[in-house]
Amino acid sequence: MKEVALHALAHSRAGDKGNRLNMSLIPYDPAHYELIAAQVTEARVLDLFRHRGATHCTRHDLPNLHAFNFVVEEVLEGGVNGSLNLDGHGKTHSFRLLELTIRLPA
Repeated sequence: MKEVALHALAHSRAGDKGNRLNMSLIPYDPAHYELIAAQVTEARVLDLFRHRGATHCTRHDLPNLHAFNFVVEEVLEGGVNGSLNLDGHGKTHSFRLLELTIRLPA
């Protein structure tokens, strides 16, 4: 097995609504959908953002599109209008998701 960052296998877009982060995760090759589904769990994504105060993550599987949608709660430090953070937007957080590593067969 070898470890690779998700950005080698997929792309992502993100947005925000209040203190909620919404991220897509879309494999470049639909053949990687099941591999990603098995390893990129709600728990792993929540752990990835827990340092920012995230309290819950929901993964919505979109098998007909070979994609996923993750919704992370309480992660944007109050959101765009309520945060002292320089970037209260969710847009940049998809890059953090894409740094998550998964294991591939060698």
